[in-house]
Amino acid sequence: MIKEIQLRVTLEEETQDAIVLQKVVKQLRIDKDEVSGIKVLRKSIDARKPLIIFNYKVAVYINEALPEASEYVFEYKDVSNAKEIHIVGFGPAGMYAALRCIELGFKPIVLERGKNVQDRRRDLRAINQEHFVNEDSNYCFGEGGAGTYSDGKLYTRSLKRGDVRRIFENLVYHGATDQILVDAHPHIGTNKLPKIVQNIRETILKFGGEVHFETRVTDFVIKENKIQAIQLLDGREMIANRVILATGHSARDIYKLLHKHEIALKAKSFAMGVRVEHPQEIIDNIQYHCTGERNELLPAAAYSLVHQVGDRGVYSFCMCPGGFIVPAATANGEVVVNGMSPSRRNNQFANSGIVVEINVDKDLYKYEKYGVLKGLEFQKDLEKLAFTAGGRSQVAPAQRLTDFVEGKLSTDLNSTSYQPGLKSAPLHSLLPKPIGGRLRKGFAAFGQKMNGYYTDQANIIGVESRTSSPVNIPRKENLEHPEVEGLFPCGEGGGYAGGIVSAAMDGERCAEAAIVGL
Repeated sequence: MIKEIQLRVTLEEETQDAIVLQKVVKQLRIDKDEVSGIKVLRKSIDARKPLIIFNYKVAVYINEALPEASEYVFEYKDVSNAKEIHIVGFGPAGMYAALRCIELGFKPIVLERGKNVQDRRRDLRAINQEHFVNEDSNYCFGEGGAGTYSDGKLYTRSLKRGDVRRIFENLVYHGATDQILVDAHPHIGTNKLPKIVQNIRETILKFGGEVHFETRVTDFVIKENKIQAIQLLDGREMIANRVILATGHSARDIYKLLHKHEIALKAKSFAMGVRVEHPQEIIDNIQYHCTGERNELLPAAAYSLVHQVGDRGVYSFCMCPGGFIVPAATANGEVVVNGMSPSRRNNQFANSGIVVEINVDKDLYKYEKYGVLKGLEFQKDLEKLAFTAGGRSQVAPAQRLTDFVEGKLSTDLNSTSYQPGLKSAPLHSLLPKPIGGRLRKGFAAFGQKMNGYYTDQANIIGVESRTSSPVNIPRKENLEHPEVEGLFPCGEGGGYAGGIVSAAMDGERCAEAAIVGL
């Protein structure tokens, strides 16, 4: 017999050996010898009150053995000589599209403009230390996409788009800890993701797929509204009749290429703002109702905030407890910041994007001349502004949080995790009013919701501009572009995902759609 039950364990009880077994036996009123095993299905922390509770959902096996293997089986087969599906981009959407192709008996040909994870590290070092951005290999482009060097957050609200558990199980299959199957807000960590990404690539190659790095797509050959071939930067042309376009939200050249071909695109609403960075201890003290260092059983505290300013939302995005801020520009002449965390989330700082909703139909009237690319151009201008304000390098413009809200230039700044460095700048006046004004009101409101959040010990750092794509590549119900047969827009770049898991699910769906009729 298997029974699923909920348990509540206090922080003090969590230190006790076999506390879960004790709770199970008491709740089910059975003898402990009847319990063959306990499988933790979900674990979360309720810290809303001073008495912190661990909530467990467990499956109790009563006089029945625990299963030895996962119920998920990934049956990869040799596709060396199978029909080909071309996949542009090797982020989460592209990786999972390739894996799904192999399961379905088709050969994925992956074209990735960036480098593999090992070689990519040198280019990341160059951004941080030399302030030079390789436009094909950076925090956004390269093996694993932007997800590789990120917090590896796996939380998603896209529960109706696919089998979330299947995505997690496949990550475990490729080396992730099975703790991600349990945690309510799972993450992997930027230190562990590269190896998992490499393992996925090795699976694809082992079963006959192809992965081509430093292979930039520059054009598509389209005849009679049908994909015929892909043209590459080195002059080669690859015959292709099914193309999954999984290039990510920062591949601006792809949007411009499609626009040049007069292939339908749509301007899409998105969000932009700044990163805010606090000492992690401040966030811990707020969230765990403590002073000084948090209890060793508790992870670095996170938060989620939202406030309505007028008719626009101001909200936290990609919150990274125990993390650090990184330069995420994809070209020289721009400054973009993003956040990430190692698996242990043991850095002394907590950072989060705090962003404002941008309505492309109402907020960008000055950019109407750019048509469907108006959001992209607005995004670029804000990144150029940050580059100039930071001193024309990857040094980022920054301000103490209280000075930003009160409209004062900071005479000095707090310590930071951002390696290229910070420069004091009047972000309160530099940011466009629809963003800066709403951020100032939003931060003041957040300080009321979280006592201690509004502090001069926090910096705000600009700009957080790549939350999602400002362009949507439309598709029909069969996931194919309405005007170009054989083209399947996918993942964040198409406007159909907002993180690792939703992008991975969309990659699988596009693979299933692309093979139809082959």
